Amino acid sequence: MDTAHAGAALAFLLAVAPASAQNVRITPVGSHPGELCANDRATIFEDPTGVRILYDAGHTVTGADDARLGTLHVVLLSHAHGDHIGDRKLKAVGAGECANSERLPASPNSTTAEIAAAKNAAIVMTSDMGTFIGRKVQNIRGKPVAVCPQTAGVTSVPVAAPCRSNTHLGGSFIAKAPDAAQGVEITIVFASHANNVPLSLLSEAQRANLGADDTSIALGPPTGYVVKFTNGLVAYLSGDTGIHTEMKTVVNEFHKASLAVLNLGTSAGTVMSGAYAMNELVRPASVILSHPNEAVTERGRLKATSRAAALIKELKATPHLAISGRTMEFDGKGKCVAGC
Repeated sequence: MDTAHAGAALAFLLAVAPASAQNVRITPVGSHPGELCANDRATIFEDPTGVRILYDAGHTVTGADDARLGTLHVVLLSHAHGDHIGDRKLKAVGAGECANSERLPASPNSTTAEIAAAKNAAIVMTSDMGTFIGRKVQNIRGKPVAVCPQTAGVTSVPVAAPCRSNTHLGGSFIAKAPDAAQGVEITIVFASHANNVPLSLLSEAQRANLGADDTSIALGPPTGYVVKFTNGLVAYLSGDTGIHTEMKTVVNEFHKASLAVLNLGTSAGTVMSGAYAMNELVRPASVILSHPNEAVTERGRLKATSRAAALIKELKATPHLAISGRTMEFDGKGKCVAGC
């Protein structure tokens, strides 16, 4: 076949290929199926090449045995607060109320460490948090957790055993599926927040030392992420953060994020600051609203009195709710094309 015919054949195959094959699939994993509930944080991203990433396991998974998780290649953690690292786990899917799901202790290891250990995942987070989670994984498996193997700066997934990215703020990690032409690039970016680990996840000696003053230790800086998928989608995962200038300079101008997953917790921002951050600083095509700290929906419908509803009225970008179990598909430009 000559070059012209080969090119025409490739163009035809791309034209007839299912659109979903080129999309990033995003599935929130919350406490109550079909709802966006107060404690919901966990989100799974699946690249068209098959790389699957869990972001902030938190309180709404039942542990590593949660059937909703499936295969995972990479585990992300924005910061070590209990509702993100997972000092508690969901008692059962749908347990408790949407405004306050029923949870059980996940100490001393955390849901993040349990999942990374069980899934043989790459632990991609700042070095301080990665070392802490790595030690928890070691306690579970009985083997030290090494730095992830790389060839030409790329880690092939799945990895043979849990590993640490050893990445710092501003650094990147590339996870590449077998036979894929390129990998998924994950960059750690700044967040304006705190990063104290729950006392229940510390050693007995540390709890005795710090507990009397009701303090804890910080595991380096809190973070967000920018994830560049192989279809061209660039997603900004805000983590818990107040408004800051790097949303414009780093996330928008440098990385050119087209999708934002915005945490709505009231301790770090307001409806108006969230709207300003999205409309004027990040300026994505779409925004997924997560981490609400309130029951946002009832029977799958947006509550008009919720903070999420107030923010949606202010957003210029297309808003989407992180409904548990609903898979959304995004194209390379940040547009939701299925499951919206």
